[in-house]
Amino acid sequence: MSSPAFPLESRSSWLGAPNAGWVIALLGWAAIYLPVYWWAGNTIWQSDEHAHGPIVLAVLVWLLWGLRESLAQSPDEMQSGWGWGWPVLAFGLLLYVLGQVLNFSIFLFASQTFVLAGALLLLKGTRALRLAWFPIFYTIFMIPLPGVLVDAITGPLKQWISAIVENILYGVGYPIARTGVVIVVGQYQMLVADACSGLNSMFSLSALGTVFMYLMARKSVLHNAIMLASILPIAFASNIIRVIILVLITYHFGDEAGQGFLHGAAGMVLMLVALVIFFLLDALLAWVLGARRKPAATA
Repeated sequence: MSSPAFPLESRSSWLGAPNAGWVIALLGWAAIYLPVYWWAGNTIWQSDEHAHGPIVLAVLVWLLWGLRESLAQSPDEMQSGWGWGWPVLAFGLLLYVLGQVLNFSIFLFASQTFVLAGALLLLKGTRALRLAWFPIFYTIFMIPLPGVLVDAITGPLKQWISAIVENILYGVGYPIARTGVVIVVGQYQMLVADACSGLNSMFSLSALGTVFMYLMARKSVLHNAIMLASILPIAFASNIIRVIILVLITYHFGDEAGQGFLHGAAGMVLMLVALVIFFLLDALLAWVLGARRKPAATA
């Protein structure tokens, strides 16, 4: 599929042409999910593990807004979507109800994918589903990772990062040793905590990287495959750089500097480094493979 066009001027008065179906869908979405977003904003989105939630929501709204003209001008094919629309919407609402009853946030956020897909099928048919495939897919990045999965991945990641950081700094002459995930450098002892495992950055970079790939819309399958495969290694490597920076700050400027403001700044450096590497890789692949961008979709 091609990337959406974001026209500066509307070719039709989308907002000025009332459509009962769209209005009902928007009001229904707001009634169902605004309380969920409010709850998440005061709970899970304030944690390091799910701090990307508001960003993903903002990107999702922006993507859908950019598709408004294409969706509005798409021929009505409601009959083509009714066969699947109601079952998909019903399944999404069932997930939502189960999430509310069981107080299970994974179900609450997972329901968005099916509610959005079902609503588009009912409003415009299968063509709308094809147009909005990426925003529908993108809702999965708002789903909180299961705690069991987080625990299973975080432990090994911390071990690998600790060992790599120790080997690198020891190789350049720093007095560093390690016991498990505890790094001793000079007179300071540092624990590689869960936040330093890199799992959060992997999830965040995956969300940002897939949006970048969608908007760039490269034609080359090899280009896209390499970019997609590079997301997790880039996030992992960037997190190693972050831990190295924190260790060096602690060694040269003391424990307070390492655990204070500079600790938070290192997190921003991590994401900046990861994004720069990702963008440079895209430019390099475009130069080597001659990957052209797909033309913007036209109504």
